[in-house]
Amino acid sequence: MSTPTTSTTLLDGVDRAPRDRSPAKRPPAGRPAFGAGKNLVHHLVLALLCAGYAVGSAIGWGSDELALIMGDFGLSAAAGTAAVSCFLYARTRRVRFRPAWLLFALSSAMAALGNLVWGWYEVVLGRPVPSPSYADLFFLCFAPPAIVGLLVLAARPVTKAGWVCLMLDAWLIAGSLLTLSWSLALAQAAKFDGPSVAHAALSLAYPLLDIALVSMVLVLHFRRAYVNRTAVNTAVGALALTVMCDALFTSPLMHNNYHSGQLLDAGWFAGSLLLAYAPWAATRRQGTADEGHTRVVHEHVPGHHPGGHPHAAPHPSAGAHPPAQSPPQGGDHGRYPANRPITGSLAALTPYLAAAVCTLGILYNVLNGRSVDRVVLLTGGAVVLALVVRQGIMLLDNITLTQELAQKENHFRSLVQGSSDVIMIAAPSGILRYVSPAAAGVYGRPAEALVGTELADLIHPEDLGCVVHEVRRFLAANPQDEPTTRIECRFRSGEADRGGGWLNVESTVNRHHGGLIFNSRDVTERVRLQAQLQHNAEHDPLTDLPNRALFTRRVQQALSGRRSSDRGTALRNTAVLFIDLDGFKAVNDTIGHQAGDALLVQAARRLQDAVRKGDTASRLGGDEFAALIVGDTTRDRAARERHILELADRLRVTLSQPYPIDGNDVRVAASIGVAFAEPGLGAGEILRNADLAMYRAKAGGKGRVELYKPQMQQDVVRKAELATRLRAALHDGEFALLHQPVVRLDDGRISSVAAQARWRSSQGVLFTPAEFLRVAEDGDRTAELGRWILEEAVEQAADRTASGLTVPVAVRTSARRLLDRSTPLGSVEALLTRHGLPSGSLLIELADLDPKVSLDELERRLGALRRLGVRIALDGFGGGYGALTALRRLPVDVLKLDRSLVEGVVESARLHKITSGLLRIACDLGLQSVAEGVDLPEQVVALRAMGCTHGQGMAFSGPLDEYRLRRALAAGRYAVPHGPVEPAFAGGAPGVYTSGVTAVLGSGSGLRSHTETPVPPT
Repeated sequence: MSTPTTSTTLLDGVDRAPRDRSPAKRPPAGRPAFGAGKNLVHHLVLALLCAGYAVGSAIGWGSDELALIMGDFGLSAAAGTAAVSCFLYARTRRVRFRPAWLLFALSSAMAALGNLVWGWYEVVLGRPVPSPSYADLFFLCFAPPAIVGLLVLAARPVTKAGWVCLMLDAWLIAGSLLTLSWSLALAQAAKFDGPSVAHAALSLAYPLLDIALVSMVLVLHFRRAYVNRTAVNTAVGALALTVMCDALFTSPLMHNNYHSGQLLDAGWFAGSLLLAYAPWAATRRQGTADEGHTRVVHEHVPGHHPGGHPHAAPHPSAGAHPPAQSPPQGGDHGRYPANRPITGSLAALTPYLAAAVCTLGILYNVLNGRSVDRVVLLTGGAVVLALVVRQGIMLLDNITLTQELAQKENHFRSLVQGSSDVIMIAAPSGILRYVSPAAAGVYGRPAEALVGTELADLIHPEDLGCVVHEVRRFLAANPQDEPTTRIECRFRSGEADRGGGWLNVESTVNRHHGGLIFNSRDVTERVRLQAQLQHNAEHDPLTDLPNRALFTRRVQQALSGRRSSDRGTALRNTAVLFIDLDGFKAVNDTIGHQAGDALLVQAARRLQDAVRKGDTASRLGGDEFAALIVGDTTRDRAARERHILELADRLRVTLSQPYPIDGNDVRVAASIGVAFAEPGLGAGEILRNADLAMYRAKAGGKGRVELYKPQMQQDVVRKAELATRLRAALHDGEFALLHQPVVRLDDGRISSVAAQARWRSSQGVLFTPAEFLRVAEDGDRTAELGRWILEEAVEQAADRTASGLTVPVAVRTSARRLLDRSTPLGSVEALLTRHGLPSGSLLIELADLDPKVSLDELERRLGALRRLGVRIALDGFGGGYGALTALRRLPVDVLKLDRSLVEGVVESARLHKITSGLLRIACDLGLQSVAEGVDLPEQVVALRAMGCTHGQGMAFSGPLDEYRLRRALAAGRYAVPHGPVEPAFAGGAPGVYTSGVTAVLGSGSGLRSHTETPVPPT
């Protein structure tokens, strides 16, 4: 849609569109509106019945007898139908004016009984109807209920003056009609020249009741309520038709010549049927409207007084009518608007028309040369008096209304002028006709300067198209369905030629004489606050980079936002980099969290500068960052991957540069995982893949870049499956405890046994813990497995001690697990006491000395264990960092050489010297030394020569079950190989040990390390 350039297109041409074109009011194409077809059928049936009766009456029904039956019982049946219809409608739920319809039912019942008595005389008895008769009694009872029912239907006054004016209006109409009818005919009928006084009374009763009924019909026409207007109009028309037929019947021209079955009966017949149809005339349509709306909010126009124009003087007859009530739901408000000029003018002329009718009645008598009748004088005088009283009341009411109107206008003006909102009235052409004084404070321009300007010139060009579209849609909608709308746009502030800015303005828009009223307020601060809150919700508060939620959304957009033909190529070239800062926790622990935050801010700035403008850098949380590299249409996948990996490596180098913080250079490394997008892959999956690649980079030595491969996901799945199986194995008792003897190297005696867990498969094969222990490095599974090993080892050692095979048992545990609250000191003491294990029979091998573990707390823990008689061994001595520090501070009884030293002690002269030095340290400290992984006889000879006291490995025995262990303990020793004391290296070159010892154990088969035992299949 092209953006309009002038304000004349803002409102022009829209107001001339028909109001019933809104989708909510337009019936579906090819199908009539709901209920319209059925109402049309009812109208046709009613018209056919009335027309048929009229034709029959006109031709005399073909016979006198049938004419009498149709003229009497036919009218009785029609009136009875009206009585039943009104009564049934009054019994339904949610009926307004129920008493009125009950009174109409009673009135129709009186007419039905009167016609029934009339037919009894003429048809059954076959003689003329006497005058007076019971039929006259019923006919006279027809008018009073109808009059009261019309009063119920009329809009009820809310003040005493209104009730007085209602009575005066009714008297003015009735008195004028009485004056005219008395002058024309009633004066002759009032003279007693009939057969009896009752006959003369009847001659006056019928016209007087008809005059009263006509008066109420006319009053109701100007004062009828807005509820169910179609039904009220139909009922008023039916009674008017009945009154007209009564007037013709009582006239001297037709009264003496009337007989049943004449054309006059067709009027009564039609009146009864109309009254029967009246309550159901618009029920279906209005009920539908009631269901569609729960609340009607009426349009309010500033300065507009209900029932008239805003600044017009009160009408002379305004006081005769109460304030117009709002149309109810489902009412025909669109068909009968609240302000009806013609109806209002006729209502205003009512007293003058009444006076004119009285004057005509008196002139008629004077012009005919007759003296003015006293009844005419009294009636005319009463009418004039009522007119004077009514006008006096109206004058007082007009003065009151004028004062109220002036007060309300002053109040409205003070509200408008003192309001902080800007109120503007725009003409249909888009020109501002009124602007409230608040514009000077809001828009920076006086209201006088804005009046006469075009509204479109004040709206931001980028928002003008949306504003025009909304205004046109609003003006084309039905006012009852959408009385107001809300528009938010940018509005010019200050003079345009002086560099005025733009304000965010929210306006409530109402209709006003084809134009619009804008009630506007400045919401710039709210918009800024919303934008800031939105920014805060989507960005990291420390680095101001997009957070995880926004980054995930942008990744999803990058994966699914392309719809071009080369989408597949561009999608595969899209990559996600997952970045983790290695050593960041140490920064927080050593120099403080404030320095850590400063490092994160600098790292975020480096990351933001390293990516392209169209890419996205994000902080996911903690020291984890990510980058989205949007793909291009490069066809060479290998070149694209190489480019991304080069970018990742440059980013790794950039993030690994020193960070100047408080005058110091702080260093951290960066591990980066890279994952490329693939068809069918979501944002969560590609982030998971990059995360897996990052963890593979950290596992590979940190400070590396790793590209995601599907095998990584398979490894994760395998690890998860193995963890699940491990959990089930712990609960199902699938673990077994084996023990490997620790032998003295000088004589081969067994000094202790090392407990090792094995996983028993369903086929009975035992698997080494190498794989499942890596799975269970952390978490509750490790604690549960460690507790099981300790309890089982102590229990079996106690059983062996009870059988006379006393040998200490060694249980390996990590320092972190030893300090875990799940293994309190009291539990170890209780375990030893419960099984009665002697002091010195339990050896704790301290493995995996984590530098994060507090040595002070560990020292206290180990000291408490030694006081219980538990010996402490430092496992992996010489294979990691911090061993010397631990040896200096911790209470240690045994040093276990790392396997890596033992495996190369024969081949490598360097390792030979290192191992010799470590063993001398142990000897000088008076500590027992144990070499783990002694699998070859050459190693036994070399270690014994270097001063190692104990060995553990396949050179003596592998892990044994309880039965074989007891046999070995009963034997007491293993054979140890003997050889030259001094080692020699082949050719004098380092690297080859040339002892002549032949390693033959058992049957002489080759030995294999137990670490090569297969793991359970997954």
